[in-house]
Amino acid sequence: MYQVNMKQYVIIDASEVANINFDQVLETSAETLRFSLDGTKTFVKYEGTQPSFLLGKTEYNHEEILSILSGPEWADPNEPI
Repeated sequence: MYQVNMKQYVIIDASEVANINFDQVLETSAETLRFSLDGTKTFVKYEGTQPSFLLGKTEYNHEEILSILSGPEWADPNEPI
């Protein structure tokens, strides 16, 4: 049976942005990252094997990350969707 590579998401501290190997994730640069409202966290997404610079970090699937990103740390309730 054919299995599609599912995207995985990992939340990291903003201080770890310098450690991101953009060849191993789907984002293209630090400028394309989305940060939490307080600027302390961001996330990256990838397909396949977890990149080595993310080892030991919690992986989230698409549904899980959408739930997190709609929460108060990431979404301003006063901003229109």
